[in-house]
Amino acid sequence: MQHAPHHRSGSRRGLAAALAAGALTASLLGGNTADARPSPGAPHGAATTLSLPSPPGGADVKVLVFHASATEESPTVDAGIAAIERIGLTGPESGRFRTVATDDPAVFTNGKRLGTFNAVVFLTGGGDVLDPEQEAGLEAYMEAGGGFLGIHDAARTEPYSDWFTGLIGARPAAGGPASVQRATVEIGDRLHPATKNLPLEWKRPDKWLNWAKNPSGDVHTVARVRELTYKPGAGANGWDHPVSWCRDYDGGRSFYTAMGGTVDSFAETDFRDHLRGALDWTTRISQADCKATIASHYTAERVTAPNQPGLNDQIGEPHGLVVAPDGRVLYIGRGGTDSSVPVVTDWNDPDVGRGKGQIHVYDPRTREVTLAGELTVFGNKGGGDELVKVEEGLLGIELDPDFERNGWVYLHYTPHAKIDRDRQTAVRQVSRFTLAPATNTLDLSSEKVLLHWPVQIHSCCHAGGGMAWDSGGNLYIATGDNNSSGFSDGYSGNNPQPNYRGVSFADARRTAGNTNNLNGKILRIHPEDDGTYTLPEGNLFTGKEPDEGGGKTRGEIYVMGVRNPARISVDKATDTLYAGWVGPDAGAPSTTWGPAKYDTFAAITKAGNHGWPYCMGNKQPYRDRNLPDPAEPLGWYDCDHPKNESPNNDGLVNLPPITSNTIWYSPQGGGVDYPRDANGVPSYEPGEQKELLPWLRGGGQATMNGPVYRYDAASTSADKWPAYWDGKWFVGDFYDDTQPRHAVLTDPRTAGEGGLPTHAESLRKIVPVGADGIRNLMDWKFAPDGSLYVLDYGRGFFTSDSKSALWRVTYRGGGPTPVAGDLARKAAVR
Repeated sequence: MQHAPHHRSGSRRGLAAALAAGALTASLLGGNTADARPSPGAPHGAATTLSLPSPPGGADVKVLVFHASATEESPTVDAGIAAIERIGLTGPESGRFRTVATDDPAVFTNGKRLGTFNAVVFLTGGGDVLDPEQEAGLEAYMEAGGGFLGIHDAARTEPYSDWFTGLIGARPAAGGPASVQRATVEIGDRLHPATKNLPLEWKRPDKWLNWAKNPSGDVHTVARVRELTYKPGAGANGWDHPVSWCRDYDGGRSFYTAMGGTVDSFAETDFRDHLRGALDWTTRISQADCKATIASHYTAERVTAPNQPGLNDQIGEPHGLVVAPDGRVLYIGRGGTDSSVPVVTDWNDPDVGRGKGQIHVYDPRTREVTLAGELTVFGNKGGGDELVKVEEGLLGIELDPDFERNGWVYLHYTPHAKIDRDRQTAVRQVSRFTLAPATNTLDLSSEKVLLHWPVQIHSCCHAGGGMAWDSGGNLYIATGDNNSSGFSDGYSGNNPQPNYRGVSFADARRTAGNTNNLNGKILRIHPEDDGTYTLPEGNLFTGKEPDEGGGKTRGEIYVMGVRNPARISVDKATDTLYAGWVGPDAGAPSTTWGPAKYDTFAAITKAGNHGWPYCMGNKQPYRDRNLPDPAEPLGWYDCDHPKNESPNNDGLVNLPPITSNTIWYSPQGGGVDYPRDANGVPSYEPGEQKELLPWLRGGGQATMNGPVYRYDAASTSADKWPAYWDGKWFVGDFYDDTQPRHAVLTDPRTAGEGGLPTHAESLRKIVPVGADGIRNLMDWKFAPDGSLYVLDYGRGFFTSDSKSALWRVTYRGGGPTPVAGDLARKAAVR
């Protein structure tokens, strides 16, 4: 394919000749025109009016490479021009283009010539290279629908121009690293043509710029550089360090990459592919979405009003939600009532802990709330220490896969009628009810109890509760391990000594670490129409294992070794189970007992043991304890060959090996790890820690696992989140301080084995934090229309208050650009 030769420094007359010989006139291109004038307040320069086609350039795609510099020309210019020329000459015919290169800024005041270019590339150095009149010409070019690609030092160009700062997106900070360093680039956008073919984790050398102001949220970041992998120097941006981004700007399309700071960069196949994709979009050869992570395109709206005084007419104590196929939202209140209602804590009182587990329905068509029903639950003892308060109650809700036909609702709860006040035990159960769709009323007489099991309620907390379906009609049920860690100083919760009437309440080896106990697990069953259930193949146990004498396993167990999996989800596209659970209470690691509290998220692709109370995080062990002196540390647990040698264990001694988890965090940081000895035991010395996941940190800590978003291209919803988020896993925390509120990407090859996320994207500007935002995130689910519903727990505990609310987060950024009618080659929507 023919292309115009590039022209080097000082070739103004050569550029003019090339443009005169090869440019298409505005009249031939047709379209509307745009006028260029100097920026308001320009200190000098005469007004210039340009006549530009809108959009600039045509089907004979041309790219202008502008390489002027106010300082000595960068050695990367020749390599950059050659690379762009090569890109334009190769690849599919529909993506090819001609290249013209110049350092003469007069091109920006020649509308007839400028209007022939589909995109302008700034391969410039620092300083002022355009006078006000020339900058006005570039501005008019963008207003007409032109495309712009800035490479590396282009961010230093026109340093006093606010408009150019907006075009680029960010300016380099002073004092960044000057040397070439090898680093890992995280690719967050798997759809943009500039990044869709790149590795999830792209390792490459370059000169890395720091930013004076982080542009995230104002631009659409497609790639970030991972600061852990190099020395970022002064002005480092931290875990969120954008390196390539784009956005629709001032009528046109702007793409910038901070990469390309070395000559060798332009010889890299992957970097050329990155530039090719950027040019595809900026030249209008193909469409792309550069709006998906710009915070202003999202609206978070509270959709429920505060309760009327003394009533829970809008919302109970928020604890979970599910969205019906028709868009109705069913959400539950655990059991705490209005703060004006007294609670009963005296075990001698028959009403001890009596509360109302409430089910509300929000209908987005009418914007009205209905109280669908109430269950009498054990779960209202208010606050206090772990031997007073309680987190039982109405814990989880799910809808039958055939809900539209049968109206079946599954509730996970602790009925008050089944508590044993003498032994301080209770029954947890999953029941099926029928909802009348016309009235949004739950028929309490329709209850069928699918599954039930005993729990101790002498000591609080961690009841679990989440439920989810896979594509095969199997129901996952998350059950908490409600044992206290307070009797092991907040570490492994494996003290066998404390008990009430013979029932241990501080030894999680009796529950979560026990193959014969349904607490501290994620169960998987297949509900049948008659209200019973069968066991699907592939669970952790069959229930009939002959090991160690037999009768020591439960076939319902899919995952063991979880502490408080309050929220779980299943990605129906892959049937991967996602879960998060709360850790114990130790605020710092101990060289004697093991890691600090780790809150945990895991992507789970098969049945397994996820560690609690033996190991946490990426197989970081605790120390064993046992009678007669639980205060005396014994050996470290072996995460690959764990044994349950507790006197409270009635299951197998030899347990399945422990699988590493995907995400863990503590007050010390995210993904904390330590050097290990020959036996694989970490040092647990704070001064030796490293953070594998620096984008999160703990504190109060209470994980709230979220969904994986799946984009529905067939949906006509104006509110749906864009395709950028497809396949991303939403992870959050009850608290909104330094804890996670992110969408993450995992590598499907390693996710189920504890592979770390490859990329994280903050959601704090989209799912808003703060006193008037969603401060205490309790649950979040996407609706069929692609909008996101979020429950805010409120500002108190064990009650509802004026901030307890259901919210809806919608997207109104519009579709990919350029619009189909403006594509340079109408058949080349790639």
